[in-house]
Amino acid sequence: MFELSLMCPEDRVELLSEALEALDAVSVSVEDADAQTPAEQALFGEPGMPPPKDGWQRSRILALFAAEGGAREAADLLQAQDFFAGCALLGVSPLPDQDWVRLTQSQFAPVEITPDFWIVPTWHEVPAQARKTIRLDPGLAFGTGTHPTTRMCLRWIARQPGPFGRVLDYGCGSGILAIGTAKFGATDIDAVDIDEAAVESTRLNAEANGVSVNAGLPDKAGGLYAIVLANILATPLKVLAPLLCAHVAQGGSLVLAGILERQADELKAAYSPFLALDVSDCEDGWILMTATR
Repeated sequence: MFELSLMCPEDRVELLSEALEALDAVSVSVEDADAQTPAEQALFGEPGMPPPKDGWQRSRILALFAAEGGAREAADLLQAQDFFAGCALLGVSPLPDQDWVRLTQSQFAPVEITPDFWIVPTWHEVPAQARKTIRLDPGLAFGTGTHPTTRMCLRWIARQPGPFGRVLDYGCGSGILAIGTAKFGATDIDAVDIDEAAVESTRLNAEANGVSVNAGLPDKAGGLYAIVLANILATPLKVLAPLLCAHVAQGGSLVLAGILERQADELKAAYSPFLALDVSDCEDGWILMTATR
């Protein structure tokens, strides 16, 4: 593999990236050229909201090519274009051969939820102290156990005395929360999502973990549930307040995540006509809010 490195201003990133793809780059990535310096810019806004701007003031574009000739030809062609004005060629360099699959896998280690409950990628050995595990690999849908919101939901599940009644995982993503309840004894579980890829991911992950989950689109949710879980984000959670609360049975629990600490009062206000929410866990600026009918 050979890496072609370019520098460009914010308004040229999309154009150069598309040109590199058309020139048969194996992959194209964009980095903040000022990262790790006083000029570094945060590009990400509040979760669930669009970023404040589309790109960094100065970006480094890295394009991989299978052969050196392809990388150098792409560099020559780009430099001859009018739109390359204000951009710069940083160089073409060989990349050492690596086992990219193994390198990617090394970034995902087993995740401890409680001392005896772990999320374990399929390529890892199960930790000796694990008594319950969810086998889950990174995929197209949200939920691998690495995010604080997911961990807090799973910790809450692990601490429930049981037995579990009906469970609803609303916005199921990878299905990790639904699978978590199954690992702790739930047998009547509905997992729903607006994304059909998430529904399929949930089905496959449940099958891989040897549990039964009824996965489908949101219209599959029906009736009352002993546990209603929703790990989404604050804004959609506020909109969904009447719907989610309507599914909570008498004596049942509502569990909400995807909420920043500073959004606690907003969520309490949105849910106050239906249920009284309280903060029951927090981690890295995120909170878990729960209520009982």
